[in-house]
This record gives sequence, C-alpha cells and structure tokens, in this order.
Amino acid sequence: MRIDIDGTSLEVLDTRGDGPAVLLLHGFPDTHALWRRQIPFLTVAGHRVIAPDLRGFGGSGRPRTVPEYGLAHHVRDQLGILDRLGVERAHVVGHDWGATVAWRLATAHPERVASLTALSAGHPAAFAAGGSAQREKSWYMLLFQFPAVAERWLAEDDFRNLREWSGHPDADEVAARLREPEALRAALALYRAAVPPDVFVSPPYGVTPVPATVPVLGVWSSGDTLLTERAMTASATHVAGPWQYRRIEGCGHWIPLDAADRLGLLLLGFLGTPVG
Repeated sequence: MRIDIDGTSLEVLDTRGDGPAVLLLHGFPDTHALWRRQIPFLTVAGHRVIAPDLRGFGGSGRPRTVPEYGLAHHVRDQLGILDRLGVERAHVVGHDWGATVAWRLATAHPERVASLTALSAGHPAAFAAGGSAQREKSWYMLLFQFPAVAERWLAEDDFRNLREWSGHPDADEVAARLREPEALRAALALYRAAVPPDVFVSPPYGVTPVPATVPVLGVWSSGDTLLTERAMTASATHVAGPWQYRRIEGCGHWIPLDAADRLGLLLLGFLGTPVG
C-alpha cells in the first residue's frame, strides 16, 4: 500500500495480522525486501508485520532537498505509518540506518515502542566508543558528503565500487534500483542530512545521549566491515531498560540476508519475552 506522510508517499508492506505489530526498518541501500526471509518467521508466530521503504528508497517518494532526509523526518514517517494503520505500539527492528532511525524513535517516543532490536548499528551516542577503529571503517561517510563525486564513484563501471565496498548479497538488484533517475541521489541524501560534520574529527559527534527505556536487543556480526562491535556493545550504557547483546559469527554486515534463519530465531526469542 501507499501512505502519504507530510507530502511524501511511502511504500508500505502490511501483513494485516491481528497479533502484536513488528515494524521493520531497512538501511542503505535497501528496501523492505531486506526482510523477506524474516517476515515468514514473524507472521507464522502471529505477528503483524509492517515494513516500509524509507523515504528516498525503493518505491517511496524522493524529496528534493537534503534536509527532508533528516532523522526527524524519518521518525515522523514511522509515527505517521503507525497512526494511519491504527497501531498504538510496535516492536521495532532496524538494520543499518534503519537501526539508527529505530533508536531515535525509541528514545523520543518510548510510548509507541514495545521493544527495540538494533542490528549492526548501536545507539548513536555509542558510535564514539568505536574510536579510531570505527573512524577508519567510516571513511565512506566522508566521501558520501560530496554530491556528484560520491554518485560517480559508486556508479562507475556498473557499480563496481558499490559492489566491492559493500559486499551486498543482492548487489545486482541494488544496482538495478540505483540506476533509476534520482535514486542514488535520494539514497545518499540520508547520509548528507543525518551525519553531523564533526563525526569525522572528534567525539561526541554532536549526538545527545538520550537513553532508551524500552527493552533492547543489540545484534552485531563478526564479519561486519562497516561498524565495530564496540560501537554496539557500548550501547548498553545508553539503555535504561533491559539490555541483551548477541554476536553472530561468520556473518557479514547484511545480517537479515547473510544469517536469515539465525536472525529469525533470535527475533522470535526476544519478542516472545515480556516487554515493559
């Protein structure tokens, strides 16, 4: 279905079940299809699954200006989707940038979040704990700040640099989507709007360390080349509610694709526990 939020049309998958709602948020450069192997786990267990394409990605609208991709807009989008679908409170699961949006949603509106599962990306304030190791892994974030330069670097030679840098399991499908007019510009706008300029020089990276008060599960994978384990485990200091951490071995950054069944079981176990 399509849901219009403040003038931006969002593509949203809704399984329309009667059970507890689970909101799934993808990151760069994905769409809601990232979750295609977790959705059966959740629906068979009785959950209602809601999986949007974030603004600028997939079938959702592509606003023209960079500020329209800020995290506050993404949070308002998710609140608007929940409101439109009549969902008072949802379990929120996010990967990559979707995890960052999920952290912001959980800390700003805990009354709408039953629990948070953050894959790969820890609490934004914990990013600082990654130190020089994390800054080395985040070199691409600086490159992405340069319009035209980043687009050309990613797209040249049939998206060779995107394929090699990301190691994305669905690289062919990603490249096909990003060939669409304005698709790459819109996808990169999230980095340009949400990454503060001082992220590349010194902590605390302009992030206010608001703690999460809902139950949180943090998941990191041993083969992640983009984010450090320390940046995830340090999130524990920014969680005032129950905190769990799970490390997945032998898996790259794209946990929902590289470790689909293991993640499905983790989600069922976590969501099956009582939530506050």
